[in-house]
Amino acid sequence: MGDASWLRQLVLPALAVVLGLFAGALLILISGDNPLTAYGGLLEGALGSWEGVGRTLDKATPLVMGGLAVAFAFKAGLFNIGGQGQLLLGAAFAGWVGYFFDLPAIIHIPFALIVGGLAASVLGATAGLLKATRGTHEVISTIMLNFVAANFTEWLVSRDGPWNDPDGGALARTPEILPSAELPRIGDLPVGFLVAVAAAALMWWVVRKSTLGFEIQTVGANPRAAKYAGISVTRITVVAMGISAFLAGVGGAIQTLGVNGRFEPGFNTGLGFDGITIALLARTNSLAVVPAALLIGALDAGSTLMQSRTDVEPEIISVIQAFILFFVAAPSAVRWLLRLRADAIESDDMQLASGWGA
Repeated sequence: MGDASWLRQLVLPALAVVLGLFAGALLILISGDNPLTAYGGLLEGALGSWEGVGRTLDKATPLVMGGLAVAFAFKAGLFNIGGQGQLLLGAAFAGWVGYFFDLPAIIHIPFALIVGGLAASVLGATAGLLKATRGTHEVISTIMLNFVAANFTEWLVSRDGPWNDPDGGALARTPEILPSAELPRIGDLPVGFLVAVAAAALMWWVVRKSTLGFEIQTVGANPRAAKYAGISVTRITVVAMGISAFLAGVGGAIQTLGVNGRFEPGFNTGLGFDGITIALLARTNSLAVVPAALLIGALDAGSTLMQSRTDVEPEIISVIQAFILFFVAAPSAVRWLLRLRADAIESDDMQLASGWGA
């Protein structure tokens, strides 16, 4: 890929962010507040101190993993919209491993992360198997499995559930994880973020450099041609969805081990669905997922100080994210608004659409 092509791929995400922030500024202005004051508080809350930077990285970590999950499935022409349920399973099983097993930290932490990822991968592989053998669309199956995972994890930690905290009263949660299972911090830098960055680099290598990645991209581009070339479309579909769900599950596990210290269903609401925004903003590039997640994480981390500086409700951040997602998903709208030539924005529309009609 030439430099010009690479630069054109950056145009749409950059314009989407600018237009999303501009639309948010208009809403803030209409509500009677100063957008500059609001955005100044947002920036200071996210990056104005080492504590703020650490909070931004904490927010960004599960978003990196969720974005990787969606982006990886896209490469196989699949749309994994079940990240929320997969994240919940990963968070719950990591919490169980964290409090139930007493192991040295060098074993306990990786073991909890892997178990969380494997538990989530069962959901993804199930959706992939249904897609490959029965023709069930992965969007439908993963949405339905979100409800299965949500209700299952809520039962696990409910008052009568096997993983309920006996000291929690009516609260649905696991006991606190043992110190040996806690993901450490290097100053204000969460180690979980480093794990997420390493996962992004690994997924980039798998997609671009490995035989598996070649097979996944071939199936995503043309399943019939891939089958003719001797590639098992069934195997690749199941494997791709399984790996995708594994990534989302590890994101939930990191949230439990590095932020919450236990599993509580309410703390993970919506994180899995944000992965869709991240993947689209990153144009399904594994390495680009990291800065995309940092942007959304910074918006979330700085919203509290923004609210304290102005009367702007924190929900405005969700509105801004929705605008960014809209502009990324509709490049024709961006071209129309800015009067750009059709070739000014390099679009991956065909790739993103392939999961719907495959």
